[in-house]
Formats: sequence, structure tokens, C-alpha cells
Amino acid sequence: MAKKSITPVKTGTMKNFEERLDRLETLGEQIRKTDIPLDEALAAFEEGIRLARALESDLEKIESRIEILMNSAEAAIDESPDLELFDE
Repeated sequence: MAKKSITPVKTGTMKNFEERLDRLETLGEQIRKTDIPLDEALAAFEEGIRLARALESDLEKIESRIEILMNSAEAAIDESPDLELFDE
């Protein structure tokens, strides 16, 4: 019997998530610098807030998907017949 392969979630989406997370970290580093002009710090902060909200939304979607998968796995286990492991 052939093994079923697991289809990954859109690879582009994950890469995009990681790229946006990296960008958020970069913005955080820029804001912490003491020599950054106020208008640039504010622009970086605004972009960071937008990125953080988008990342949070993505994480909620991922968590929902994991919960669905875990519940499906539990249901499959609950529905499987009991196997006798020992012969008496």
C-alpha cells in the first residue's frame, strides 16, 4: 500500500509569513535606535503595527487549522475498533 503524502499548507504563504516576521523584527530594531528621526520611527511603528495584526490573524488561522486536525485525529482514534494486544 502506498503511503499518503502530506500536502503542506501553501508554501508561499509560510514563506510570506516568515518574511513579514523578519520585517517586523527589523522594524523593531530600527525603532530602538536612538538616532532615528521621529517621523521615520513613527512610520516604522505604523508598519510594524500593520504587520503584527496581519501576523496575528495568520496565527489564528493556523491555530484553527491545527485544532481541526487534532480533533479529526481524536475522532479517528475514538472511532477505531479496540485491538486486542494480548491473546489470552
